[in-house]
Amino acid sequence: MTERLADVSARIESMRQMGAVVNAMKGIAAARAKTARAEIKAVDSYAATITVAISDALGLESLATPPEPYRDKVSGSTGLLVFCAEQGFAGAFSERILDSIEDDLSTTSLFLIGTRGQSIAAAQGLHPTWSAPMSSHTPGIPKLADTIAKAIYRAQGEGRFERMDMIHARSASGQPHIVRQVLLPIDMSVLPPPRATRPLTQLQADALINSLSGDYLHALLCKVALYAFAAENEARMEAMSAAGSQIARRLGDFEATLHQVRQEAITAEIIELGTGMASARGAK
Repeated sequence: MTERLADVSARIESMRQMGAVVNAMKGIAAARAKTARAEIKAVDSYAATITVAISDALGLESLATPPEPYRDKVSGSTGLLVFCAEQGFAGAFSERILDSIEDDLSTTSLFLIGTRGQSIAAAQGLHPTWSAPMSSHTPGIPKLADTIAKAIYRAQGEGRFERMDMIHARSASGQPHIVRQVLLPIDMSVLPPPRATRPLTQLQADALINSLSGDYLHALLCKVALYAFAAENEARMEAMSAAGSQIARRLGDFEATLHQVRQEAITAEIIELGTGMASARGAK
Protein backbone atom coordinates (compact mmCIF):
# COMPACT_ATOMS: atom_id res chain seq x y z
CA MET A 1 0.00 0.00 0.00
CA THR A 2 2.85 2.38 0.88
CA GLU A 3 4.54 1.69 -2.47
CA ARG A 4 1.32 2.36 -4.34
CA LEU A 5 0.77 5.61 -2.44
CA ALA A 6 4.30 6.76 -3.30
CA ASP A 7 3.80 5.81 -6.96
CA VAL A 8 0.57 7.81 -7.30
CA SER A 9 2.13 10.80 -5.52
CA ALA A 10 5.10 10.69 -7.89
CA ARG A 11 2.78 10.64 -10.91
CA ILE A 12 0.85 13.63 -9.57
CA GLU A 13 4.08 15.59 -9.14
CA SER A 14 5.17 14.64 -12.66
CA MET A 15 1.86 15.81 -14.12
CA ARG A 16 2.11 19.11 -12.25
CA GLN A 17 5.59 19.71 -13.63
CA MET A 18 4.38 18.88 -17.12
CA GLY A 19 1.50 21.30 -16.69
CA ALA A 20 3.94 24.04 -15.68
CA VAL A 21 5.99 23.43 -18.84
CA VAL A 22 2.88 23.50 -21.03
CA ASN A 23 1.70 26.76 -19.44
CA ALA A 24 5.13 28.31 -19.99
CA MET A 25 5.14 27.27 -23.66
CA LYS A 26 1.64 28.69 -24.07
CA GLY A 27 2.71 31.98 -22.50
CA ILE A 28 5.78 32.28 -24.73
CA ALA A 29 3.70 31.53 -27.84
CA ALA A 30 1.11 34.14 -26.83
CA ALA A 31 3.78 36.80 -26.32
CA ARG A 32 5.40 36.05 -29.68
CA ALA A 33 2.08 36.12 -31.53
CA LYS A 34 1.16 39.46 -29.93
CA THR A 35 4.51 40.97 -30.92
CA ALA A 36 4.16 39.77 -34.52
CA ARG A 37 0.65 41.20 -34.84
CA ALA A 38 1.86 44.58 -33.59
CA GLU A 39 4.77 44.64 -36.04
CA ILE A 40 2.51 43.78 -38.99
CA LYS A 41 0.92 47.23 -38.65
CA ALA A 42 4.31 48.89 -39.01
CA VAL A 43 5.20 46.82 -42.09
CA ASP A 44 1.79 47.62 -43.62
CA SER A 45 2.46 51.33 -43.21
CA TYR A 46 5.93 50.94 -44.73
CA ALA A 47 4.58 48.97 -47.71
CA ALA A 48 1.83 51.55 -48.28
CA THR A 49 4.42 54.35 -48.37
CA ILE A 50 6.44 52.43 -50.99
CA THR A 51 3.39 51.86 -53.20
CA VAL A 52 2.73 55.61 -53.22
CA ALA A 53 6.37 56.24 -54.16
CA ILE A 54 6.24 53.67 -56.99
CA SER A 55 3.03 55.19 -58.31
CA ASP A 56 4.55 58.66 -58.27
CA ALA A 57 7.70 57.38 -59.98
CA LEU A 58 5.69 55.73 -62.73
CA GLY A 59 3.43 58.73 -63.14
CA LEU A 60 1.10 56.88 -65.50
CA GLU A 61 -2.39 58.18 -66.08
CA SER A 62 -3.56 54.59 -66.54
CA LEU A 63 -2.90 53.92 -62.85
CA ALA A 64 -5.92 56.06 -61.98
CA THR A 65 -7.91 52.95 -62.95
CA PRO A 66 -5.87 50.03 -61.63
CA PRO A 67 -5.47 47.07 -64.01
CA GLU A 68 -6.49 43.54 -63.20
CA PRO A 69 -4.13 41.58 -60.91
CA TYR A 70 -1.20 39.83 -62.57
CA ARG A 71 -2.31 36.54 -61.10
CA ASP A 72 -4.89 36.12 -63.87
CA LYS A 73 -2.64 37.42 -66.64
CA VAL A 74 0.73 35.74 -66.14
CA SER A 75 1.03 32.25 -67.50
CA GLY A 76 3.90 29.78 -67.50
CA SER A 77 5.76 27.99 -64.74
CA THR A 78 4.99 28.90 -61.15
CA GLY A 79 7.03 29.01 -58.01
CA LEU A 80 5.46 28.56 -54.58
CA LEU A 81 6.90 30.17 -51.47
CA VAL A 82 5.36 28.20 -48.59
CA PHE A 83 5.63 29.15 -44.92
CA CYS A 84 5.35 26.20 -42.51
CA ALA A 85 6.20 25.78 -38.83
CA GLU A 86 9.73 26.18 -37.51
CA GLN A 87 9.16 24.23 -34.29
CA GLY A 88 6.93 21.43 -33.10
CA PHE A 89 4.00 21.36 -30.66
CA ALA A 90 1.82 23.27 -33.14
CA GLY A 91 -0.67 20.53 -33.94
CA ALA A 92 -1.26 19.85 -37.64
CA PHE A 93 -0.22 23.38 -38.65
CA SER A 94 2.35 22.36 -41.30
CA GLU A 95 0.33 19.40 -42.54
CA ARG A 96 -2.66 21.60 -43.38
CA ILE A 97 -0.50 24.03 -45.34
CA LEU A 98 1.24 21.29 -47.31
CA ASP A 99 -2.08 19.60 -48.03
CA SER A 100 -3.35 22.84 -49.58
CA ILE A 101 -0.67 22.76 -52.31
CA GLU A 102 -0.89 19.03 -53.09
CA ASP A 103 -2.43 19.64 -56.52
CA ASP A 104 0.32 22.11 -57.52
CA LEU A 105 3.42 20.13 -56.59
CA SER A 106 3.87 18.41 -59.95
CA THR A 107 4.18 21.70 -61.85
CA THR A 108 5.80 24.11 -59.41
CA SER A 109 9.14 24.98 -57.87
CA LEU A 110 8.71 24.71 -54.11
CA PHE A 111 10.45 27.18 -51.80
CA LEU A 112 9.82 25.99 -48.26
CA ILE A 113 10.29 27.96 -45.04
CA GLY A 114 10.31 26.29 -41.62
CA THR A 115 12.42 23.44 -40.21
CA ARG A 116 9.44 21.48 -38.91
CA GLY A 117 7.68 21.89 -42.24
CA GLN A 118 10.77 20.59 -44.03
CA SER A 119 10.76 17.45 -41.89
CA ILE A 120 7.10 16.80 -42.61
CA ALA A 121 7.62 17.47 -46.32
CA ALA A 122 10.50 14.98 -46.39
CA ALA A 123 8.31 12.37 -44.72
CA GLN A 124 5.73 12.95 -47.48
CA GLY A 125 8.36 12.53 -50.19
CA LEU A 126 8.49 16.23 -51.11
CA HIS A 127 11.79 17.75 -52.20
CA PRO A 128 11.84 21.57 -52.19
CA THR A 129 13.85 23.49 -54.76
CA TRP A 130 15.08 25.66 -51.90
CA SER A 131 14.43 25.80 -48.17
CA ALA A 132 15.38 27.85 -45.12
CA PRO A 133 14.54 27.88 -41.41
CA MET A 134 11.90 30.27 -40.15
CA SER A 135 13.11 32.96 -37.77
CA SER A 136 12.48 32.08 -34.12
CA HIS A 137 12.00 35.75 -33.18
CA THR A 138 10.51 38.72 -35.01
CA PRO A 139 13.78 40.75 -35.07
CA GLY A 140 15.16 38.09 -37.43
CA ILE A 141 12.33 38.49 -39.96
CA PRO A 142 13.99 41.24 -42.09
CA LYS A 143 17.14 39.13 -42.48
CA LEU A 144 15.00 36.13 -43.45
CA ALA A 145 13.22 38.30 -46.04
CA ASP A 146 16.60 39.26 -47.51
CA THR A 147 17.60 35.60 -47.74
CA ILE A 148 14.32 34.65 -49.43
CA ALA A 149 14.54 37.55 -51.89
CA LYS A 150 18.06 36.55 -52.96
CA ALA A 151 16.97 32.93 -53.51
CA ILE A 152 13.96 34.07 -55.56
CA TYR A 153 15.99 36.43 -57.72
CA ARG A 154 18.59 33.71 -58.34
CA ALA A 155 15.96 31.11 -59.30
CA GLN A 156 14.11 33.60 -61.48
CA GLY A 157 17.36 34.41 -63.27
CA GLU A 158 17.81 30.70 -63.93
CA GLY A 159 14.35 30.60 -65.54
CA ARG A 160 12.81 28.27 -62.93
CA PHE A 161 9.50 30.17 -62.86
CA GLU A 162 7.67 33.14 -64.35
CA ARG A 163 5.33 33.73 -61.43
CA MET A 164 5.81 33.33 -57.68
CA ASP A 165 2.90 32.82 -55.28
CA MET A 166 3.06 32.79 -51.49
CA ILE A 167 1.20 30.31 -49.26
CA HIS A 168 0.87 31.02 -45.56
CA ALA A 169 -1.49 30.68 -42.64
CA ARG A 170 -3.27 33.69 -41.19
CA SER A 171 -5.60 33.94 -38.23
CA ALA A 172 -8.87 35.82 -38.52
CA SER A 173 -11.46 35.99 -35.74
CA GLY A 174 -9.45 33.42 -33.82
CA GLN A 175 -9.60 30.88 -36.65
CA PRO A 176 -6.60 30.04 -38.86
CA HIS A 177 -7.04 29.89 -42.61
CA ILE A 178 -4.62 29.43 -45.49
CA VAL A 179 -3.94 32.38 -47.79
CA ARG A 180 -2.49 32.34 -51.31
CA GLN A 181 -1.34 35.58 -52.87
CA VAL A 182 0.87 36.70 -55.75
CA LEU A 183 4.42 37.87 -55.02
CA LEU A 184 5.94 38.22 -58.48
CA PRO A 185 5.35 39.96 -60.82
CA ILE A 186 4.30 42.83 -58.58
CA ASP A 187 0.54 43.30 -58.72
CA MET A 188 0.08 46.77 -60.20
CA SER A 189 -3.54 46.91 -59.05
CA VAL A 190 -2.37 47.58 -55.48
CA LEU A 191 -0.82 50.89 -56.51
CA PRO A 192 -2.81 54.05 -55.75
CA PRO A 193 -3.32 56.70 -58.42
CA PRO A 194 -0.28 58.99 -58.82
CA ARG A 195 -0.47 62.32 -57.07
CA ALA A 196 -0.99 65.45 -59.12
CA THR A 197 2.39 66.87 -58.15
CA ARG A 198 5.29 64.50 -58.68
CA PRO A 199 8.17 64.77 -56.19
CA LEU A 200 11.64 65.89 -57.24
CA THR A 201 14.00 62.98 -57.86
CA GLN A 202 17.72 62.64 -58.50
CA LEU A 203 17.65 59.13 -59.96
CA GLN A 204 16.62 57.99 -63.39
CA ALA A 205 13.03 56.72 -63.39
CA ASP A 206 14.02 53.11 -64.20
CA ALA A 207 16.64 52.95 -61.45
CA LEU A 208 14.24 54.51 -58.95
CA ILE A 209 11.40 52.11 -59.82
CA ASN A 210 13.70 49.09 -59.65
CA SER A 211 14.97 50.16 -56.25
CA LEU A 212 11.48 50.83 -54.92
CA SER A 213 10.23 47.51 -56.32
CA GLY A 214 12.97 45.69 -54.41
CA ASP A 215 11.96 47.49 -51.22
CA TYR A 216 8.31 46.64 -51.82
CA LEU A 217 9.13 42.97 -52.37
CA HIS A 218 11.10 42.97 -49.11
CA ALA A 219 8.17 44.58 -47.28
CA LEU A 220 5.75 41.95 -48.64
CA LEU A 221 8.06 39.13 -47.53
CA CYS A 222 8.37 40.65 -44.06
CA LYS A 223 4.61 41.03 -43.78
CA VAL A 224 3.82 37.48 -44.87
CA ALA A 225 6.57 36.06 -42.64
CA LEU A 226 5.08 37.92 -39.67
CA TYR A 227 1.61 36.57 -40.46
CA ALA A 228 3.06 33.06 -40.67
CA PHE A 229 5.03 33.56 -37.45
CA ALA A 230 1.93 34.76 -35.60
CA ALA A 231 -0.22 31.93 -36.99
CA GLU A 232 2.33 29.27 -35.98
CA ASN A 233 2.45 30.58 -32.42
CA GLU A 234 -1.33 30.84 -32.25
CA ALA A 235 -1.54 27.21 -33.39
CA ARG A 236 0.95 26.35 -30.64
CA MET A 237 -1.21 28.19 -28.10
CA GLU A 238 -4.20 26.13 -29.19
CA ALA A 239 -2.22 22.89 -28.98
CA MET A 240 -0.89 23.78 -25.53
CA SER A 241 -4.39 24.68 -24.33
CA ALA A 242 -5.61 21.25 -25.41
CA ALA A 243 -2.62 19.62 -23.74
CA GLY A 244 -3.25 21.63 -20.57
CA SER A 245 -6.87 20.48 -20.46
CA GLN A 246 -5.77 16.87 -20.88
CA ILE A 247 -3.20 17.25 -18.11
CA ALA A 248 -5.82 18.78 -15.82
CA ARG A 249 -8.13 15.80 -16.43
CA ARG A 250 -5.34 13.30 -15.80
CA LEU A 251 -4.29 15.20 -12.68
CA GLY A 252 -7.85 15.07 -11.37
CA ASP A 253 -7.93 11.29 -11.97
CA PHE A 254 -4.63 10.78 -10.16
CA GLU A 255 -5.73 12.94 -7.22
CA ALA A 256 -8.93 10.92 -6.95
CA THR A 257 -6.84 7.74 -7.00
CA LEU A 258 -4.54 9.18 -4.34
CA HIS A 259 -7.55 9.97 -2.15
CA GLN A 260 -8.84 6.43 -2.62
CA VAL A 261 -5.46 4.87 -1.82
CA ARG A 262 -5.17 6.98 1.34
CA GLN A 263 -8.65 5.95 2.42
CA GLU A 264 -7.76 2.31 1.82
CA ALA A 265 -4.57 2.75 3.82
CA ILE A 266 -6.47 4.34 6.72
CA THR A 267 -9.09 1.60 6.60
CA ALA A 268 -6.37 -1.07 6.60
CA GLU A 269 -4.68 0.55 9.60
CA ILE A 270 -7.97 0.72 11.50
CA ILE A 271 -8.69 -2.93 10.74
CA GLU A 272 -5.17 -3.88 11.76
CA LEU A 273 -5.45 -1.85 14.94
CA GLY A 274 -8.83 -3.36 15.75
CA THR A 275 -7.53 -6.87 15.10
CA GLY A 276 -4.54 -6.22 17.36
CA MET A 277 -6.73 -4.95 20.19
CA ALA A 278 -9.05 -7.93 19.87
CA SER A 279 -6.09 -10.30 20.00
CA ALA A 280 -4.76 -8.53 23.08
CA ARG A 281 -8.07 -8.87 24.90
CA GLY A 282 -8.24 -12.58 23.97
CA ALA A 283 -4.78 -13.14 25.38
CA LYS A 284 -5.86 -11.70 28.72
